[in-house]
Amino acid sequence: MSIRSTLLLSACATLVLATSACSRSADNTTANPASNAAAQKDAQGLAGANSALGDLGAFRAIAVDVTAKVESGDLPAAKARIKDLEIAWDEAEAGIKPRAPGDWHRVDKAIDRALDALRASTPQPADCKDAMHALLDTFDSLQHSA
Repeated sequence: MSIRSTLLLSACATLVLATSACSRSADNTTANPASNAAAQKDAQGLAGANSALGDLGAFRAIAVDVTAKVESGDLPAAKARIKDLEIAWDEAEAGIKPRAPGDWHRVDKAIDRALDALRASTPQPADCKDAMHALLDTFDSLQHSA
């Protein structure tokens, strides 16, 4: 991998992490502190695990945040937050897809299903939960198989 690709990937990961930290509101933390603490622990637990695609922790952390919003019933906030994942994933594509194209497509399809569920004309909470849990399962299966 070239230095330019490495720097671009590092910059994207940093941006994702910064965006993740900045987009959390105080209202979400006080509304359901147990859920937020569990989500943060969950995100941190696998953040250092690597897959054939590299460290997917930053992407997974956004998915955990979206899942927490879905679980709390705040589908509009989840829909807004998943856009961060979509953008970060698309921007990182050139740097990570060549490492393991099959794995990249698995994650990409899982992200697309979550986007479709959250962007449906009338999003269904159960469909959104299922799609987000499937996305987290996809991340986890890749991180454990590395």
